[in-house]
Amino acid sequence: MTPIERLSREEVRSVDQRTIEEFGLPGIALMENAGRGVFELLVSLKARGPIKICAGKGNNGGDGFVIARHLDNAGIPVELFLLADPEQLTGDAATNYQVASRMGISIQADPDLQDPEGFCAFLASAEWIVDALLGTGVQGSIREPFATAIRLINEASANKLAIDLPSGLDCDTGQPLGDCVIASQTATFVAEKKGFAAPESRDFTGTVHVLGIGAPRQIITELLQNQ
Repeated sequence: MTPIERLSREEVRSVDQRTIEEFGLPGIALMENAGRGVFELLVSLKARGPIKICAGKGNNGGDGFVIARHLDNAGIPVELFLLADPEQLTGDAATNYQVASRMGISIQADPDLQDPEGFCAFLASAEWIVDALLGTGVQGSIREPFATAIRLINEASANKLAIDLPSGLDCDTGQPLGDCVIASQTATFVAEKKGFAAPESRDFTGTVHVLGIGAPRQIITELLQNQ
């Protein structure tokens, strides 16, 4: 993949916005495609569970809820840890949280990580940890409780899979914004991110898998032509 085939933070946002507004494909369909794609990747990686998904309140967390649903349907042990108040979830993420909850999937919520020992216990038995905490929009230094959560994820012995990009990695520069998840695999959507051109970003992403989410090809083609 050449650098011109990588998307910046603003281009990533543009893909989602144009897909929804110009083509009429609902955001929840994009989230479904993303989560299903990651589930299929985990299956291809021979994941057997337990799989522990660490979710934030944004769309990355929403992807995590979708992944959990497909894993549960496939009979693969899965649990969720939410670093957010469920009542503060909105939009598509809130919808997928409700579905996962109604399915009886275990979801622990500790918005401020007041019980880090409990989070460590959650991670301890994992075969795979899925990082669905922070997405491409993150800028500035990583704040609590995410800084502590990221450090504890990195200390865990399980395999780590990051969703779209490792939490704490800058989308455009490929540099860590302080604490950053060190993943062995990254499932990124639509195209590699601009920051992945930086060789040192691979220390955090590991192997990168590009997954489609159903965004119209015309949008991507236009963005690449304008780069």
